[in-house]
Amino acid sequence: MVALVAWLLWGSPVLAVHEVTVDGAGTLTAAEVVEVAGIAEGTPLLRVDVDAAEARVARLPQVASVEVTRGWPRSVVVTVVERVPVAVVERAGTRSLVDADGVLFDTVTGPAPAGVVPLDVPAPGPDDRATRAALGALVALPDQIRAGLVAASATTAEDVTLTLADGTTVLWGSAADAADKADVLVALLAQLDAGALEPAGTIDVSAPAAVVLR
Repeated sequence: MVALVAWLLWGSPVLAVHEVTVDGAGTLTAAEVVEVAGIAEGTPLLRVDVDAAEARVARLPQVASVEVTRGWPRSVVVTVVERVPVAVVERAGTRSLVDADGVLFDTVTGPAPAGVVPLDVPAPGPDDRATRAALGALVALPDQIRAGLVAASATTAEDVTLTLADGTTVLWGSAADAADKADVLVALLAQLDAGALEPAGTIDVSAPAAVVLR
């Protein structure tokens, strides 16, 4: 009896992989994920190395996280969370999407996705403080405000600058007090739109308790 159970679990086609399904894929196709996961149909479920499959899928640049689970009795489920682009940077003629952590994960040749802001920093990447500061500003803003940006830049972590579609420059400053800066900027833009304030070419929210318009 024990031998029969062992055979069913480890060698029988009854409890083998007949299907690999993918949840969460958007930019990637399910076929791409399945191919990279490398789980062969017919493999007994207990012989599927889920850790190795996860490691292979995690190497895809678009993947932020992945989990591979056995779906008894005949399937394997690969659940991926894809990186969400926040900005687009250009290096050596190549434009790359950047997520909120500063990871460059995909290239674009045409228009960037809606809401993705062109970012100019000296050394884009997850370990670059200027990159992280600029992305922190973008993430802090509500979607409708971020959608109205045409550029973001920073030469250091202390001098983040945003540019609105109408040409208005927003001096954001450092990564500190990002939520307060975002709240103040939203309120100021609403007042400017309503005509309650004189038009300003520059909005300085680097010190959110002492905003300057000029």
